[in-house]
Amino acid sequence: MSGKPGRLKRERYVMPDYFRRALEEYGVWEDYQSRPAYQQNDYIGWIERAKRPQTRDKRLRQMLAELKQGGIYMNMKHAASAKR
Repeated sequence: MSGKPGRLKRERYVMPDYFRRALEEYGVWEDYQSRPAYQQNDYIGWIERAKRPQTRDKRLRQMLAELKQGGIYMNMKHAASAKR
């Protein structure tokens, strides 16, 4: 094991085209870009790991709604992203 102790190594996900289109069409691209890199990556991984298309779509809609509203990340309060 190398690297700094206590540093979590997350798998890095590539943003799919449908994902980017949804962010742009829903008008939350800037909101997504303002989130920390780990949150951006977590959203992609969470949505892409869905086994069923219905689950993927549900997760995508949840993410879009959270970004639109602000102050929420994965159904948890996230004060740093709250909109004023």
